[in-house]
Amino acid sequence: MSDDLTKTGNDRKRISLEQPYEVRDWTESLGVTEQELRAAVQALGHSADAVRQYLQSRT
Repeated sequence: MSDDLTKTGNDRKRISLEQPYEVRDWTESLGVTEQELRAAVQALGHSADAVRQYLQSRT
């Protein structure tokens, strides 16, 4: 993820777990806990689309 907060175009396509604010934003956006988010990223990689589909299919 880019540390330049003005450049967010590609940031929404990939999930980064490096910055606490990004973890917070992704967990809020996806409606999951940090543990669920980390497990999904570990299993599927950093693609936001893949993680989103996986998490939605579980409900």
